[in-house]
Amino acid sequence: MKFYQSCLGGELRIMTVGESPMAASMPKEFQASVMHASLETGKIRIMASDTLGKSRLQRGNDVSLMLLCESEAELRDIFAKLSAGGTVTTPVRKEFWGALYADFADRFGVKWMLNFEK
Repeated sequence: MKFYQSCLGGELRIMTVGESPMAASMPKEFQASVMHASLETGKIRIMASDTLGKSRLQRGNDVSLMLLCESEAELRDIFAKLSAGGTVTTPVRKEFWGALYADFADRFGVKWMLNFEK
C-alpha cells in the first residue's frame, strides 16, 4: 500500500490486527498483519487487508483495477510509476474506442488498466 501511495499520492491509513479491537482474540502470529488499509486520493479509494488464517492468495482469486484518468499526462505518469518492475501487456496507446489506454501487472502481480477518454 505504501508503494501505491508513492505512485498515486493521497492519504494512507493502516490498522494492524494488533491495533484493532479484535487484538486480544487473535493469535500472536497475526498481530502485525494488516486488518484494514485504505488509500484515498481524489476519486480513488483502494482498500486492502492481509489474508489471515488458512486462506492464501492465489492467482485467479485476485482482481484487476481500472483507473479512469483525467488527462494524458496523468495516465502517462501513473503508468510509468505503477508499471516499473512489472509486466506490460498493452503499452500506452490510442484504442479503437477513442481513448488512450494501457494495461499491465505491477511488480506485485496486481493487474491494472488505465484509461483516458480524449
